[in-house]
This record gives sequence, structure tokens and C-alpha cells, in this order.
Amino acid sequence: MRTTSTTPARPVLIAALALTTAGSLLLTPHPAGADPKPAPTRHEPALDRRAAQAPASAAARALGIDAPAGRPITGYPREQVLSPDPENPADKSLKLGLTPYHAIAPKLNALQALGDRVSVEVTGKSAGGHRLYLVTVTAPETDRQARAQERMRDLIENAPATAAKSAEIKASYKAPVFFNNNIHGNEWEGTDASLKLIEQLATAKDKRTADLLAHSRLYFNITANPDGRIAGTRANANGFDLNRDFVTASQPETRAMRQIEIDKQPAVMLDLHGYVNGTLIEPTTPPHGENYEYDLFLKNTYANALGMEAAVNGLGYTPAKDGVEPAQIPFRDQQEGWDDWPPIFTPQYAAFHGTVAAHTVEIPLQVNNSAYTSLPVEELRRRSAVNTAVAGAAIRATLDFVQARRASLVADQIEVFRRGAAGAAQVPVSEKTVPGVPGIGPEDVYTTTFPRAYVIPAGRTAAARLVDHLLANDIRVTRATKAFHLSGRTYAKGSYVVDMHQPKRGLANVLLADGRDISDKVSVMYDISGWSLGRLWGAEVTAAPTGRLTGLPLRSVDKATSVGRVAPHGDLGLRLDDPAAIAALNSLLQQGVPVRTTADGGTAIVPASARPKAMALARTHDVAFDATRLTGTTPLHRTRVAAAVTPGELFALREMNFEVTPVSTAVLNAGYDWSATDVLMVSTGLEYTDLTAPARTALDAFLAKPEGHGLVGRGIGGAELSTATGLLAAKPVEGNGDANGVVRMVNAGPITTGTPGYGFVYAPVWFTDLGPQVRVEQSYATGNPLLSGHWRPLEDGSGGPSAAAGRPSVISGPHAVLFGTEPLFRDHPKGEFPQVARALFNMAAVKESG
Repeated sequence: MRTTSTTPARPVLIAALALTTAGSLLLTPHPAGADPKPAPTRHEPALDRRAAQAPASAAARALGIDAPAGRPITGYPREQVLSPDPENPADKSLKLGLTPYHAIAPKLNALQALGDRVSVEVTGKSAGGHRLYLVTVTAPETDRQARAQERMRDLIENAPATAAKSAEIKASYKAPVFFNNNIHGNEWEGTDASLKLIEQLATAKDKRTADLLAHSRLYFNITANPDGRIAGTRANANGFDLNRDFVTASQPETRAMRQIEIDKQPAVMLDLHGYVNGTLIEPTTPPHGENYEYDLFLKNTYANALGMEAAVNGLGYTPAKDGVEPAQIPFRDQQEGWDDWPPIFTPQYAAFHGTVAAHTVEIPLQVNNSAYTSLPVEELRRRSAVNTAVAGAAIRATLDFVQARRASLVADQIEVFRRGAAGAAQVPVSEKTVPGVPGIGPEDVYTTTFPRAYVIPAGRTAAARLVDHLLANDIRVTRATKAFHLSGRTYAKGSYVVDMHQPKRGLANVLLADGRDISDKVSVMYDISGWSLGRLWGAEVTAAPTGRLTGLPLRSVDKATSVGRVAPHGDLGLRLDDPAAIAALNSLLQQGVPVRTTADGGTAIVPASARPKAMALARTHDVAFDATRLTGTTPLHRTRVAAAVTPGELFALREMNFEVTPVSTAVLNAGYDWSATDVLMVSTGLEYTDLTAPARTALDAFLAKPEGHGLVGRGIGGAELSTATGLLAAKPVEGNGDANGVVRMVNAGPITTGTPGYGFVYAPVWFTDLGPQVRVEQSYATGNPLLSGHWRPLEDGSGGPSAAAGRPSVISGPHAVLFGTEPLFRDHPKGEFPQVARALFNMAAVKESG
């Protein structure tokens, strides 16, 4: 769920869109009582112990796709028999009277057996190893008919100007519709509503259903987060909120959903969540993503919202009888706090793949968290039944909307791609450009200026990673076969070029652009407001504002060129400027290879005798081991980390191949053996004052000066532990806790050398009153350090970017390194990861050097 204030802001449209809901197959409601809205949860929680039990190899696990045996299938139905999962009596769905994960495969087998309308495919596996099921419901298609549909789909994206004139598309293209369920594992009921509807569609004999399935393909992601569904957690087995992961795509579930968006190209999608009472149905409040074709998106999303609102309210639930408030549409009913600015959310990401009506739908009655443990089973099941009915009403209304507007929805999707391919200007929203949507004002107008192209110089691991990420997001990339000149600059042979005259230019820009400082636009944002891969991933990205690409020596690529190499003779130098290089280094250390670092900490010196190992690692991690005559100064050793950190930080540490043991106050109080630990990292979940006397004594002994181990701390949690243990003389200052974004930094020490001059903050911290042994490793830039995002001062004028300007953001001493930034946030700012790695190596070595 997402949470926001409900400040009336816009007039209610009295004349609602006339969409028929007659004949919708919905569940019978049950009586109920009121429930307050759950409290907001904005910040990442401390690590769930269960999440820590996921295998460390989950970071590298590729999607496992089960394919049906036999010949390749192109027509519909595409049936397969799913093997059953072991029965799990601990599945949290059971208490609610909902479908447990182990019952889904048998249910899908039964649905396929009902006729020729239902097909099932396995799109991947979750972080915890559970299959991800996509169900397609449509009228049967021969192989030839299915190939025709795919040809039309390709035409819509790749030749939209031609597609716009195609009589075949207008008459016979099946509108793709996507229903995404249970992305937050403890928001269950979308799954059950979809299963019920699939069964109804599979067996319905009426002409309306036959017409719907003859003119659309309905795709149901049955549970996007089976790990969380089973465990009753918001996050997956890696501790990730999947509805925050679409820019980074760190998790297998996210990558599976991304591929559905690319392959199926839905014109309409619903993402079913809980719990906000009354049912919350997007479109959102400002600010609106500036890279959308928002006029097309708002027109359709608002129209479908009205139909869903009517269907949900038409169920007849009332506050007095059932505890269910009337549905709400944030764009119309609220002022701010529920925005669609970042593309980290499923519907917002979908818009960049041509979805012209996309919604988060928050069903009303809370059954998770405290309600799950405190309410009687009977009441929980009553609420779940109401929620399932509400979710079903929203789905069914969307089908009615698609049936009524198929041709215009497809035409608008074509227009999204046409504008991108042609480099056409965006159309600002207004009452004239989006007729029928009330209350559009200047606060809703967000557009951007697209550059002519982006250029990414080749040769570094970060550039290759970024190019492969763009390609995985269906963004077209070319590579120069010769040096070339563009927009006043000369670029080397091999440079990558992203032509911004392409169908998905909005997604290309949202990933590569700096973004915008929107602090003056609204008083509060729902989640992150800046995320630039161009600034945070460690690759050089240059925008070419103007110029002609015609005639340039550019060739399309389907993958980045490998940069991995090993010099043929002598000792080797490995630049420690990328998480892949850190992973390779840690592998060498774990194999007992003697490695030293240069005085600045920026290069690892690997002996020539380790060349065979280096060759294997260069291939695995795509990193370069270059020839060097340097000998290095400080020896490095296998580094074992005890970490009280967020799930995103834990995942990033394991991505860099650190050996990590999650710890917390509870773990230390239970008796923790420090003998297998070299360094402690703390950001959250470890409170010194809450430790028992024995646990405190053991921690103090581990950190004892001068011979002890070191601390790497992040944020207030890490700084407070440093203060409590007397490791570093400095005063942490908290900025506005609602602030976040990409910030300009000044690197000044060996911990940060060679990393980008940009960082990420989420509740920023800086340091004052530095002691004599404290070194400034990095500072916030002077002036306004915020490049993109949202960072305002507090009401008393403190905590803003001007207060942070020029202040230390990363500091170090003999026994601690403290970060006021978020260098591992949600596994995203890849270019900052080496800062943490260097800090860990330094603090693990204090026994020798301190």
C-alpha cells in the first residue's frame, strides 16, 4: 500500500463516465465494521530475520523459466500441467480463508482443463525459489492468428506511424490488458479475485464475454510476490519491496514483471494492493512524471477510475454496515502526497511501455500487520471477502472499459510510440487537451525537453552494465564503429549512442537524465524523487541536446561489448571503482591470494602468480586487470562482515561478494560469537542502549582500541553507535527526514576517490564538531547540493540543503567510517558501492594499521 493525506482539492465530476457494469460476476458481500487506515511506512525497515535466510546466491540467480515440453507453441491455448508444491500449513493466506501458494498450481491446472480459453506460463522464479505464474485468458487462436497478433504488436511499437493507419490493427488487434496481483506479499486479495474471475471467464457462455475475449488478451500475474504471500510480509525473501525496484530491477520478480510489460505490451493495467479505506484508485496527485505522454495517460486512467469507482461503490458496502468508505480518486479528491513522479512503482513503469491507463488500486479493509495478529479469524475472513469483492469489481469494471474503448486505447498506445519515434513534442495537459477530466490546473503540468541523444563512452565495467540495463528495458542502443562528432563534441570509436527518437524515449530519459529539483512544487513526496543512472551508476553519460544522427557510423547492439581483460605479463592492477571489481577482489581474497592496495586505496595489486584466477574472474565479472609496476602498500585479507543494515544494504554487500552475517540487538543479546567477524557495519536495528550487559561487553571488546576491529556506520543509527562506543569524535546532524534525491558531492579522501561526484540521500545526515583524528572523506557541494529530488528545510528553517552545503558527508578515523549519505540504497547507486567496500577493508585492517 501507499499512504497519504486526503485533502479535498478538486471538484467532483458529477456526470460519471457511462460504462456498463451489468452482468459483472462479483462476490456476495458480507457485513463488516470500520477499520482505521494503517500508519504510513516510508523508510526501509530493519532487516527481517527471515529475509536473511535467503541464499546469498539469490543475487546472481537468473530467472528459471519452465517451458512446456514438445514443439514451440505460438497459438492459444498454451496449456501445461504444473507440478504441485508441497503443502505448507504455515502459509499466512490460510488464516484469511484465501488461496495458499501451494494451492495455486493445482487451481491453475483445473482452470486450464475447463476449456480452451485459459493458458498458463511460468515467467520465472522468486528470490525464494517459488514459481511465478502468468495466466492468459483469450479466445482460442491458431498459430497463424497468434503470429498475426505478434506482428501487429511489433508494428505498433516499431512502426507506429504505419500502425496508426492499419485497418487490420483497428479491426482485429486484441487489446492487451495486464492485472498484477500481490506485489506486496501481505496484500493478498487481488490474487483470489483474479482466480475467481479467470474461472468465470473460462466458463461463461454469454455473448459479451465471447466478444471481450475475441478482442482482447487478458494477462494475470497471479502472485507477483509468492515469498511474501507465504510469509505474510510486504517484501520478498530478499527483504525487497518489489514496488520500489523497477528502476534498478535488482530482484527476479521485478525482472519477470518487466519482461511481461515488454513482451505483452499492455494498453491497460491494474496493480492490486491494500489497504486504504475507502478504496483508492489512481490517477494520482501532482507531481506527475515529466517523461510521460501524460495527456494520453490521464485521459484514459481517469476515465477507467470513474468506472471502477462506480463498480466498487455499487457493491453496496457502507461505513455503518460494513466499515467500507466510498472509493476515492486522488487526482480529484486529494491535493498532494500520492504522486506518480518516480517510475519505481508498477503502474508508473508500465506507462513507459505504452500503457495508457494504469492504476494502483488500494482495497479497503486492513487484514495485515497488527490486524492480522489482533483480530479474530472470523473478522479477518469477513474483511478478506469484502476485499476480494472490491478487487473483483475493479477488475471487472476495467474489462468493461477495455471492451467499450478498445480501438481508442490501442490508438493512444500507438500515439505514445509515434511521438517517441518522431521526436515529437509532448502535449501539456489542460482542459482542452484532456476534455472530461475536471480540475486540471498549472500544478498538473509537467513536461521535459528530450535531448537528441545520449552518449556513453565505452571501456568501463559501469558503461557495459548500464548499456545492458538499457537494453533489458527495451531501450535501443547503437555503437559507433568510428570516432564521430555530435553536438559540438567528438566521441571515440566504440562509444554507445542512445537515439532519443525511439518509441520508448520516455523510459530512456527517465533512466539517463539528471532529473529535476522539485522541492518548490509540493510540500511532501510519497517516495523517492531522484534516481539518475547517469549520475549514480558510475558510467559517464553525456546528453547531446541537438545534432543529426543520420550518417553517423552507428550500429545497433543487442548487448554491451565485454570489457573484461587480463594483461599477459607481470603483476596486475584492478581498479576498485565498481562493485564488480570489489566482487572479483573478494573472490581473490577468499581464495587466499595475497593482494595489496595502493596508498590511495583505489587500486588492488594482484601478483602475477594469480593470473589464471584473474582470467576467470575477468570473464565472470567483466572487469579489467591491467599491467602495473606498482607494489601496493596495505595488505588486504578476507573480510567477514557483521551487518545490522537494511535489506537493500545486505543485498548490495552480498552482490560485492562480502561474507556477511546479519546481526541486530536481539542477535547480540542472544549471544554472538565475534571470533568469525572482521568488521561491523551498522545502519539500523542495533541499539547500544538496548544491549544486555554481556552483549555490550562483547561488542566493546570487539571494538576495543587500539587493537580492535573497526565500525562502518551509515546514517544516524551508525553515528549513534560510534558515539556510544567512543570510536569517532563527531556530531551527526539530521536533515529533513522527508528529503531524498541525487546530490552533488566533493570527494576528498581515499574512501571516496575515483567514485562519482554525486551521491544519494534519503533523510540526509552531515557531521560537525570533528575531533583531531577525524578526516573528511566527502562533503556536500557548496550552494545547493541537490541535483534532483525533493529537499526542503524544516519549518524552523533547519535541515535543508543550504544547511548541509559544504558540510562533511563521509568522515573517517582510525577505528570508524561514518556515512551521512545512502551509498547502497535499495541496491541502486552502483557508483557509490566502492566507497562502502573501501571503508570495510580499511576498518577490517585496523588491527594491523591502527
